[in-house]
Amino acid sequence: MTGRRVVITGIGVRAPGGVGTPAFWDLLTSGRTATRTISSFDPAPFRSRIAAEIDFDPVAEGFTAEQAATADRAALLAIASAREALADSGAGPLDPERTGVSVGTAVGATTSLDREYARVSSRGATWLVDHTLAARNLFDHYVPSSMARDVAWEVGAEGPVAVVSTGCTSGLDAVGHAVEQIRDGRAEVMLGGATEAPISPITVACFDAIKATSANNADPAGASRPFDRGRDGFVLGEGAAMFVLEELTAARRRGAHVYAEVSGFATRCNAHHMTGLRPDGRELAKAVTVALGQAKRTPDAVGYVNAHGSGTKQNDRHETAAFKRSLGDHAYRVPVSSIKSMIGHSLGAIGAIELAACALAIEHGVVPPTANYAEPDPDCDLDYVPNTARAVALDTVLSVGSGFGGFQSAAVLTRAAS
Repeated sequence: MTGRRVVITGIGVRAPGGVGTPAFWDLLTSGRTATRTISSFDPAPFRSRIAAEIDFDPVAEGFTAEQAATADRAALLAIASAREALADSGAGPLDPERTGVSVGTAVGATTSLDREYARVSSRGATWLVDHTLAARNLFDHYVPSSMARDVAWEVGAEGPVAVVSTGCTSGLDAVGHAVEQIRDGRAEVMLGGATEAPISPITVACFDAIKATSANNADPAGASRPFDRGRDGFVLGEGAAMFVLEELTAARRRGAHVYAEVSGFATRCNAHHMTGLRPDGRELAKAVTVALGQAKRTPDAVGYVNAHGSGTKQNDRHETAAFKRSLGDHAYRVPVSSIKSMIGHSLGAIGAIELAACALAIEHGVVPPTANYAEPDPDCDLDYVPNTARAVALDTVLSVGSGFGGFQSAAVLTRAAS
């Protein structure tokens, strides 16, 4: 690996509560929540009937009526975010052969596959499906690589193009992969990020079966409660975040605005259990330690930790232990928060969305809060920035993710010095 430094020069976000990066940041810093009763289908038969949905209108975003009707929602969210990121960066014209794309997703085109299965099977009534009723682009929904392809076509990227699918760490890992392409000289510019549109009956049913999601249907806005003693699971979400990533010298040369440097990234697997987490947080702690080492930062340099903070009993305790293990006594002094309390858990996309929050936290000197925090859990005894954003001058920010399959990832963003 070379010593090339990689920075974020453009950000595009589609998240619950508003369209675009400014609306996303306004929601986070106000402490408002975007979780509500599911409106995209009838959730009455399900245990958990709440989610964080995006009021996303593809036609208003510049897509044709045909694209809006046939393309997968996650792909449209990724393209819209990529467009915003490119416009924000001012990069261009791009050299096609030196431009690449890295998109993360955990469950691919779930919404479209769910819809198409219902269409060809008379809503599950027949085993022998009628394939003539299927959408003509059904194959695109089967192969998640189509999402990276669509973004590549949108921006004219002919360099390295890939999909990263590592469960709920996909967003972090896709950005980490993009950074490595630039560090190793395979690309000069990467569109990196993640997308997910999982709010569908099959996804809700799957999480219902393992009771991972909140059943607090009477209070949708207050249901996502990371680190709070009364938490009862996560709230499903959707969204996308894409970044323009460039080598620092080239970005400076063209006068680009730099949000932050991606100075460290690491990922580990616990090789332990599909959904279970060891209580000591050893693997996540190791990812944090390696990422900080790559960034050449000591634990006490971390000014803010953007937690995975899903709101399950197991994750929040595991993560708290990992912070203590990796940051030592500094874990008790550093502000830690979970934006899933406001925008839900968008599975593979959330890591990229959280990185956007981290870059904006450095940019604006503000730490987003953990909303709905009311009652401390004795096993979660850190500073979780309850309910109200906090002004903090930031130079180093840590973001972490934890995913089914035992994946544990960490990324370090730093203010880019000249």
